[in-house]
Amino acid sequence: MVRIGYTMMTEQAGPRELVSHVAAAERAGFDFSVISDHSSPWLESQGHAPYAWSVLGAAAQATTTIPLMTYVTCPTFRYHPAVIAQKAATMQILSGGRFRLGLGSGENLNEHVVGKGWPATHLRLGMLEEAVGIIGRMFAGETVNHHGTYFDVENARLWDLPEQSPSIGIAVSGPRSCELAGRLGDLVIATEPKADLLRQFDEHGGAGKPRVGQLPVCYDPDRDAAIARAHEQFRWSLGGWRVNAELPGPAAFEQATAHTRPEDVADAIPCGNDVGAFVEAVRPYAEAGFTDIALIQIGGAHQEAFLEWSETDLLPALRRSL
Repeated sequence: MVRIGYTMMTEQAGPRELVSHVAAAERAGFDFSVISDHSSPWLESQGHAPYAWSVLGAAAQATTTIPLMTYVTCPTFRYHPAVIAQKAATMQILSGGRFRLGLGSGENLNEHVVGKGWPATHLRLGMLEEAVGIIGRMFAGETVNHHGTYFDVENARLWDLPEQSPSIGIAVSGPRSCELAGRLGDLVIATEPKADLLRQFDEHGGAGKPRVGQLPVCYDPDRDAAIARAHEQFRWSLGGWRVNAELPGPAAFEQATAHTRPEDVADAIPCGNDVGAFVEAVRPYAEAGFTDIALIQIGGAHQEAFLEWSETDLLPALRRSL
C-alpha cells in the first residue's frame, strides 16, 4: 500500500507552527512526515525559513509515532558531512528510531550563503558522493580520518550512536544521481512522477528499496482563493529542477515567474476541495512506483483546515483508490 505523508514546509510557517502542524498531521493519520531544509524561502510571499533541525528536535518530542525525514538536506556547503552525521544520529535517538536522512546536491538558493560559490552539477554530485561515504562510516561507529577531493575529516566520531542508523535517502533528477542513489542510498527521493528515474535507480541497486515522492496541493473550499494562493506562493515550482537549483534567491524567482499565470498553476497543482482531483494528482506517483508520497499544503495559515479535511475526506479516498 502507498503511504501518504505530510510536509513541514519551512518556507511558509514559523518553527512553533511547524511543530504544531506535524503533531496535528500525526493525529489526522498521515503515515509519515518530511521537512524542507532551507536558508531562504523561494518567494518573499512565503516569508519563512526557520532552522529545520531545531524544528525536527521539537517535533520528535511533540509526536510519538509519525516518522520524520529531511526532504532534503545538502551535506556539502552549509553543513559539513561530519556535522550532518552528528545531527542525524541525535535525531534518530530523540525520535526513538523514527528518522530518515534525506540528502541531495542542494540548490543555489540555500547553499550560496556560506560564500563558496555554486559549482557545476557534476562537481556537486561528486561532493555528495564523498559526503555520503563519510556519513555512512560515522553511522557505522568508526573514528573517521578522511582527506578526500572535497572534504577533510580528522578524528570524527559519534559518541551517541542510535541502536539503528538512520536510513539514507538520496534525491535524484537524472542518470548520475540515480546511479548514486541506487549504489549508496537506502531509498530514493524525487519530486516528479517519472518512472524512468525509478527504473534507473533499480538498475544500480535500488530494487526493493523505498521510493519517496512529493507534490504540492492547495486545499480551500473556495477554489479561486486556492488558485490565487498557489500562484502567489508556489508558482516557482513550475520552473523544473534544472532551473530551480540554479537561481540564487527570491528576487530571481520573482523575475523568473513574472509571466506565470494563475491558470498555469491551476493546471499543475490541484486546488480547491474536490477530493477526486487531489486523488488524480497523486495517482501518477503511485503508478510510477513510488511507495511513499508526501503532500505539501500550500499556505502556512491554512494547515489546520487541510489536516481536518485530510482526516475525514482525503486520506480515506487516497487509501481506497491507490
